[in-house]
Amino acid sequence: MIGFFIQRLLQAVLVVVAMSMLVFVGVYAIGNPIDVMIDPASSQALRESLIQRYGFDRPLYAQYFIFMGNLLQGDMGESFIYRLPVFGLIFSRLPATLELAVSAMLIATLLGIPLGIWAGYKPDAVSSKVIMGVSVLGFSVPTFWVGLLLIMGFAVELRWLPSGGRGPVTEMLGMKLSIGSLEGLSHLVLPAFNLALFKLGLLIRLARAGTVEVMSSDYVRFARAQGLSESKVLGLHVLKNISIPIVTVFGLEFGSTLAFAVVTETVFNWPGMGKLIIDSITVLDRPVMVAYLVLVVVLFVLINFVVDLIYGQLDPRIRIKAAQ
Repeated sequence: MIGFFIQRLLQAVLVVVAMSMLVFVGVYAIGNPIDVMIDPASSQALRESLIQRYGFDRPLYAQYFIFMGNLLQGDMGESFIYRLPVFGLIFSRLPATLELAVSAMLIATLLGIPLGIWAGYKPDAVSSKVIMGVSVLGFSVPTFWVGLLLIMGFAVELRWLPSGGRGPVTEMLGMKLSIGSLEGLSHLVLPAFNLALFKLGLLIRLARAGTVEVMSSDYVRFARAQGLSESKVLGLHVLKNISIPIVTVFGLEFGSTLAFAVVTETVFNWPGMGKLIIDSITVLDRPVMVAYLVLVVVLFVLINFVVDLIYGQLDPRIRIKAAQ
């Protein structure tokens, strides 16, 4: 297990370094933030002084090494627009995005896996066909359109839930979260469900496909022949054997939910990292853009690293293959 851990850790570090290079070069090749930061009528001397101050006159590789050196010391630079340390700026928005992403994945998991197992266990039932229809809807309908429909239906017409914003927050686990009060929770419901819809459809279809395959296997027939109840067959055999692909997809989708909650945060005016990156792209705030994308890379790699470890625990063959 130690060898498997070290191997995956080295792979994760290499991926982070390679992706940080691509992110840095890609962002710094787009536009010139000096044109946004100062008035077009400003003097050439002011322009040159700002270029030297921010190091734009240095070669790109030199700027990258300076950025990485500062990053290793916990310094992500200073925002061109907000004039605040990027580290503090991004992490002030991170709790909102984390709360939204975790809530969305919980909704998708707690609903998607049981519904998918039922649809695979009773594939010809009317309820199963309805469940699969909902899963197709989750894949097919654009997120922003669903968000607008939710706002129109539950906020404008029925007036049951607020249309946007985060509402009051409470200090919990060292972070400011909305789930600490009923009013804050009411602000979370619509954006979390909107973000969960695609993941819900994906998990339903994945759980159904796995259940259909496992139910026709020999060990399930043998378990039934031993007189095990259907609940034990589903719990001990079906759920255990479909857990490996579900864990893998869950890790990937959780990372993408964190990284790409931009549309939902914009539609519902949710003050998370996604809204921050959209604002930063508009004004070419390079330090925020680079720091955000590097953070996304680290989160993706970290999540996949954890998933690999869980995968190795669920399937010992993976550890044995890695040790060879």
